[in-house]
Amino acid sequence: MKIYNSLTRNVEEFVPNEPGRVSMYTCGPTVYHFAHIGNLRTYICEDVLEKILRFSGYDVKRVMNITDVGHLSSDADTGEDKMLKGAQREHKTVMEIAKFYTDAFFQDCEKLNIKMPDVVEPATNCIPEFIHMVEVLLEKGFAYKAGENVYFDTSKLNEYYVFGNQNEDELMVGVRDDVSEDSNKRNKNDFVLWFTKSKFEDQALKWESPWGVGYPGWHIECSCISMKHLGEKMDIHCGGVDNMFPHHTNEIAQSEAYLGHKWCNYWFHVHHLNDETGKMSKSKGEFLTVSLLESKGYDPIVYRLFALQSHYRKPLTFSYETLDQTAATYKKLKNRIASIKADGEVDEAVVKEWHDKFAEAVGNDCNTAMGLTLLYDVLKSDLSGSAKLKVIEDYDYVLSLNLLKAEEAGEDDDELTAYVEGKIAERAQAKKDKDFARADAIRDELAEKGIIIEDTREGVKWKRA
Repeated sequence: MKIYNSLTRNVEEFVPNEPGRVSMYTCGPTVYHFAHIGNLRTYICEDVLEKILRFSGYDVKRVMNITDVGHLSSDADTGEDKMLKGAQREHKTVMEIAKFYTDAFFQDCEKLNIKMPDVVEPATNCIPEFIHMVEVLLEKGFAYKAGENVYFDTSKLNEYYVFGNQNEDELMVGVRDDVSEDSNKRNKNDFVLWFTKSKFEDQALKWESPWGVGYPGWHIECSCISMKHLGEKMDIHCGGVDNMFPHHTNEIAQSEAYLGHKWCNYWFHVHHLNDETGKMSKSKGEFLTVSLLESKGYDPIVYRLFALQSHYRKPLTFSYETLDQTAATYKKLKNRIASIKADGEVDEAVVKEWHDKFAEAVGNDCNTAMGLTLLYDVLKSDLSGSAKLKVIEDYDYVLSLNLLKAEEAGEDDDELTAYVEGKIAERAQAKKDKDFARADAIRDELAEKGIIIEDTREGVKWKRA
């Protein structure tokens, strides 16, 4: 298996720390609002990565955090706390907001066939671990107290911009409108490990600490939660490309200063989903959520297919026109698979050959587009129907597109109903004209689209295969 490593900027052969076992960490959501479909593109791609690893025979342990405290509206440790902002917006407590939007996030994940991680840990569960890491960093001289807060001292590092794609001049404080100067910092890139009561007096969640009553900075939670569940060495750390700086840069800084050795070998970053105006966000235009897509008549799995048709390292542009095209593609694919009859022999050796082809294709840096191409190759192949269905089931473990799932009764859309009833009427006329060849051809045409018709005493009935 090969994976692009954002740390080295190369596609590398994947070699885990422990043969056959993979430790994987995913930056989870800040649960102050619904996830938009741009956020969820990242989680779809991370889900695919995990499933490819399992498909390839690895035993994977995947951990995800839930940010329910400490994430400020600016990554420069300034601005409103996102959780407090959500609570004020909805006149609820911070923990009520966290519970509601955590549940909503995982409901969206379920609709998109995103597997639940093995461990999900809210930041508020790990305050003792955060405090311990800060204490160690202070003891080692990598942190300092100023203005009643505790900061990480980036000047103590041999290299800070580890991803190599940051221009220091461009990242200076004040370049972006949402960044303000923090006079407590010794260096402009230093970041907060622990806030005390001196900052944000209306902060809802606070804990006793050696430095006063306060709460953790955002960056420290992922370091501590991953170490708690995956140990001191990790194979893969995932997140959106916008997390590279400063979040993941700061995670590496504090983790390796704390541990005294390399922390994570591979960094997996998913690029943005854009709309026609640019990067998708919660603050502009129509707030695109899974629920909104459903309200417009789209199956959430159509959005998953839309994401899989592109490579995770390329920006993807969303429009309803392209989603309509994907919906049509998905419908044709499902109908084509539904028409396959489970007959003929299954040659296990041949099935394994197709399995290995797929593992090689998608295992080449999560090339899901190539995986979809192989799926169509299976459909066009001379495999028996039973063998095709077995290979499709195998592939769908990774793709997770419900390829073999029959549609539920009552979900037939108006367009399909009109089409089928038109064909049934056409067939009835052909039989009346004694054109039985035409009548049989219409039956076969419907069967190819996954529609079974039955002649009964009450008339012609139809159903999906």
